[in-house]
Amino acid sequence: MRVLLVEDEQEMAVALRAALKKYDIVVDHVPTLAEAEEAVAGNVPVAILLDRQLPDGDGLKLIPKLRAKEAGIPIIVLTARGDLPDRVAGLDSGADDYIAKPFAVEELLARLRAVLRRPTSLASNLVRVGRLSFDFSHREACIDGIPLDLPRRELLVLEALLRRAGRTVQRSSLEEAVYGIDDEIQSNALDTHVSRLRRKLADVDACIEIHSIRGVGYLLKPAP
Repeated sequence: MRVLLVEDEQEMAVALRAALKKYDIVVDHVPTLAEAEEAVAGNVPVAILLDRQLPDGDGLKLIPKLRAKEAGIPIIVLTARGDLPDRVAGLDSGADDYIAKPFAVEELLARLRAVLRRPTSLASNLVRVGRLSFDFSHREACIDGIPLDLPRRELLVLEALLRRAGRTVQRSSLEEAVYGIDDEIQSNALDTHVSRLRRKLADVDACIEIHSIRGVGYLLKPAP
């Protein structure tokens, strides 16, 4: 899962990124409204975590712009402005949820799962390909109902491919889904993750094939 964090407090951003990484969530971080618009235009995240008090304005001003371009994208406001009028203003502006700082990471995760379960969210709740099912809300892969244990990077590759099952996913899009903006990417790292994932799916007879599309990317589809 890849989320965009719009937060100008660097210490807060670093702490939140580290905390969410433990739950296999890749966090892209930008500190301003302008950079947030550019980030979403380049690669739509699964959800947005949005602060209000930003250097170039109130974060709530960004929500109508995002809704005009990506109507279903889940947006959770994270802010120190937790008074009732502020919460009402946030929800009325179009936010899916509003969390006052300080908050527990476990609460944020629960609320993130909740907004991703809604029918209007970008992610379908559950997808099945071959013998594999993937629950996007809980980020769990199963083979005939039995959980499939995968390392974080391989799980992110699988999630990205499943979101576009039957269609070619460009290499650059896969790298964006698997790595954060600040991550250093080895030249063959993505190929290694795909190769290991392909082997593990074959070992459990998932009835899934991952094809390399030379010079373009990868394609996941059911095995014939």
